[in-house]
Amino acid sequence: MRAFLSILPLAAPILLTACGDPAPTYIDQAWVRLSPNKDRPSAGYFVAHGGDAGTQLRGVMTDYALKVEMHESISEGGVMKMKPIDSVDIPAKGKVSFAPGGKHLMIWGINDTAISRGKMTFTFLLANGDRLLVDAAIQKPGAAEPAMAAGEGHE
Repeated sequence: MRAFLSILPLAAPILLTACGDPAPTYIDQAWVRLSPNKDRPSAGYFVAHGGDAGTQLRGVMTDYALKVEMHESISEGGVMKMKPIDSVDIPAKGKVSFAPGGKHLMIWGINDTAISRGKMTFTFLLANGDRLLVDAAIQKPGAAEPAMAAGEGHE
């Protein structure tokens, strides 16, 4: 028994590392492309990274616009169409890209304060109850994608 007790302090750090907090789901590379026509919706993009446990993205909100919806571009009979989506699975340790030509946010009525600041904050609502606050850079119509989004995350 003494031998066991004498090695317990040496084993404790190893045992405690196994009890660490699980890796969280997070969102990055968020940006918005403003519509050239103020009466038409703008588009939002980002990458959702799954943590140790899978979850679902159930919605996105912001105080800087009138309305936000998740949409997906799909090809039906050779014609590209957009359809609203209610939720998106975020697999454990996987990632889901919201990128031009695929899943994206439709954002109506972005206010002038956000536009002049060049960014807006979104709240991402997850099925596990988490709410993630993420700032998104605002790109003027015709501007290139931000460098952070241009290479990585498009799947």
